[in-house]
Amino acid sequence: MRILHIGKFYPPAPGGIETFTAILANAQADAGDEVVVLAHALRRQWHSSERRDGTICIHETGRWGQLAYAPLSPAFPWQLQRCIARLRPQVLHIHVPNTSAFAALLVPAARRLPWLVHWHADIPLDSASRALRLAYPFYRPFEQALLRRADLVVATSAAYRDASQALAPWREKTRIVPLALTEAPATAAADGAALWPAGKRRLLAVGRLSYYKGFDVLLQSLAELPDCALLLIGGGECESALRAQIERLGLAQRVQMTGQAEQSLLEQAYAQAEIFCLPSLDRAEAFGMVLLEAMRAGLPCVASAIAGSGVTEVVVDGQTGCLVPPGDAVALAQALRQLADTPELAQTWGSAGAARWYANYRPAAVSAQFRSLYAQASEIRAAADQAG
Repeated sequence: MRILHIGKFYPPAPGGIETFTAILANAQADAGDEVVVLAHALRRQWHSSERRDGTICIHETGRWGQLAYAPLSPAFPWQLQRCIARLRPQVLHIHVPNTSAFAALLVPAARRLPWLVHWHADIPLDSASRALRLAYPFYRPFEQALLRRADLVVATSAAYRDASQALAPWREKTRIVPLALTEAPATAAADGAALWPAGKRRLLAVGRLSYYKGFDVLLQSLAELPDCALLLIGGGECESALRAQIERLGLAQRVQMTGQAEQSLLEQAYAQAEIFCLPSLDRAEAFGMVLLEAMRAGLPCVASAIAGSGVTEVVVDGQTGCLVPPGDAVALAQALRQLADTPELAQTWGSAGAARWYANYRPAAVSAQFRSLYAQASEIRAAADQAG
């Protein structure tokens, strides 16, 4: 099958959507499909370029800059038309949010193809970004036009679909397919330099240092856990505020912030850690790709019970980890203390999490679900064309 993915960025760009796009594209290529990805250049540049990820062709359009979360790429519609002419895809797999995806509404060759719109997340209207809140009324008509034209829509969890106001008019054509994660790299190992101070229980948190991740709440809880140390991996706009909080709480000896880490360090961290924590505050955490990474590594997960988020479907409370109220530092400290004080419970939950990842979140099974949905989308498009 010939598949054209339309995304915002592609690895090595960080992010759960980017990581999953690459995982799915590679699984499809391994199955014999011809796969092309159209995305933006990671760095600001005037020209467009091409590169390869195995047999996958990555077209990266020139990006002149960025407005709020929207890449500025005037060439995107032209590049989309060019990709369609060269690949002659049988389906468009459109990953959103991504303002450049609206180009599919404008390109006649794109409108003639079956569409699957992959709804990774709503636009976070409770964001600290005032520009984002002001821009959404202008974005929404295009968002809804994209969903209206889609033959099928995919959400990553039933909880997220049901809580999404944007998806409410389109629930009948929305299907649920979870994210997926590949096998751990063969190089991952627990040896190497120790990443935590000796004698402390090893907590790990990974993610962009953004307001909604709740890492400030995690630091508050850590102040009550003198036997625990935290490794926090990621970069972002809240980094300086978090470093100041660490100093203020006297945690400098028990918290290490690495910034955006190389893959080798990330693999080593998962291999050495004992407990994983995702303290996110709201539905901006749509699924929690890092939870799959932790489960794959056999780590018990302490995460926020965010209403309307896929987090509550990934982590099974009391079986693979523990769910606590978002923003509640006391409850978070209690959950972490329980696992720190009972290593056998941590091991039991970690093993159950690894089994859950293996059974439900590997690429082959997820790719097979998409193949079935592509066939359905093609039938729906053919019927619509015939009726029209």
